[in-house]
Amino acid sequence: MSSTTLAAARAQPEPLRGAALWSAAMLLAIANFLALLDISIANVSVPNIAGSLGASASQGTWVITSYAVAEAITVPLSGWLAGRFGAVRTFVFCIVGFAVCSALCGLAPSLGMLVLFRVLQGVFGGPLMPLSQTLMMTVFPPEKRATTMGLWGVTTLIAPVLGPNLGGLLCDNFGWPAIFWVNVPIALICAPMILRLLIPRETAIRKVRVDTVGLGLLIVWVGALQLMFDLGKEHDWFESPLIVGLAIVAAVGFAAFVIWELTEPDPIVDLKVFRHRSFSIVMVIMAVVFGAFFATNVLTPLWLQTNMGYTATWAGYVAGMFGVLAVVSAPISSQLAARVDPRPMISIGVGWLAFVTFMRADVTSDMGFWEISRWMLVAGVGMPMFFMPINMIGLGSVEPEETAGAAGLLSFIRTVAGAFATSLVNTAWENSGERNHAALAGVLNGGQAAIDSLIQTGQTSAQAVATLNRLVQVQAVTLATSQVFLGCAAIFALAAGAIWLVPRPPRTADVSAVH
Repeated sequence: MSSTTLAAARAQPEPLRGAALWSAAMLLAIANFLALLDISIANVSVPNIAGSLGASASQGTWVITSYAVAEAITVPLSGWLAGRFGAVRTFVFCIVGFAVCSALCGLAPSLGMLVLFRVLQGVFGGPLMPLSQTLMMTVFPPEKRATTMGLWGVTTLIAPVLGPNLGGLLCDNFGWPAIFWVNVPIALICAPMILRLLIPRETAIRKVRVDTVGLGLLIVWVGALQLMFDLGKEHDWFESPLIVGLAIVAAVGFAAFVIWELTEPDPIVDLKVFRHRSFSIVMVIMAVVFGAFFATNVLTPLWLQTNMGYTATWAGYVAGMFGVLAVVSAPISSQLAARVDPRPMISIGVGWLAFVTFMRADVTSDMGFWEISRWMLVAGVGMPMFFMPINMIGLGSVEPEETAGAAGLLSFIRTVAGAFATSLVNTAWENSGERNHAALAGVLNGGQAAIDSLIQTGQTSAQAVATLNRLVQVQAVTLATSQVFLGCAAIFALAAGAIWLVPRPPRTADVSAVH
């Protein structure tokens, strides 16, 4: 062996083994868990946050959508950041930034400040997901990577499911700031440990050009579109010059983004993968399914707390039912998808979501906990049958060298679709409730007799009218909830059929590329 070879061998750090190897894996998985947990941890706390900060429940959903959009935008930047500063340093910096922003979220004195800090939290949280996966693949030897991806996949699946449960418990027992503060000690413990374990294995640093124009245009059109959805209802939609302006900025920004990215030699988002028909269809299906799924999961705790008298804890228990069978279904679905044509699995899984959502639409104001949560429980079987197979088809539809870019786009679309759909469904739900209230009030029989009866119980005339109005409002919102569920069930049903527009992929995709 030459002296040069010996020097090179000494320069290479010893590979991690035993406890050190699995400690690194667990720390990376925990960081990934935190970033994904915060997508859903605020779902059941929206009414508490809105009430505490003097905002409406509709405005409270900005706490969810702002984080999701910021996280989605920074996912495409992860590769550039890792190349420019090193994957380990970038990862540790993002954990620390995530912890600081989490602390600031808990200290926010107003909704505007909370949304700002949630955006910053999402900016730091976005790179944690793909970089945790990248570092796991780097640290583990090839023969153990399947186990590694299993660990990463479990945290990816469980975190959004546990979010509502943990958020409800923390909110009811310690106040809503605790749902953000819980991140701080965990993140600050993980950061120095990861740095100590992995800094000798830092990835190569190189001067990598970043597509700043493409990034700027991406921020402009996604941000403008999300603001339009969030502010539309309270500004009477396109009757407002502000909403019209945001719509124009979003449309022009999107067109400029597409033109720029298609002509840029090193784009931040490689849109050329859309030339593959199968991938384009998969992206549409991914958007509508994740949008409908995420929106219904945000709407459920809102309905339970504002209309059914549930606490955040009990609303979290209902939402968390989804994860019980999802955890069981996930490994089975992954194994099957690798062996058989994934399309039947996707069609069955999304068709099952359509059926369950249709059954959930049969809601009444006197339903008990189990009557509501049983359908959430069985719904958990369907989502894993969709998620892994749809990624396999999408990534199997592109060229091998395009896999990383395609995986980033799939991650981007599902996160953004969830944010956009949350705003749209929340607006549709409130508008439907108002229309239902007016319709029910117009056909109310025996209203005066009911008021007279309430007066006889000791209420004043004004109190009796308010009581009757609350009863009508409960029924109006319950009917609106049913209508939204029916709409989402129809979307799931269409998606279950649309998957057959996709030909079977010519090759088996490496699902470890999925962010």
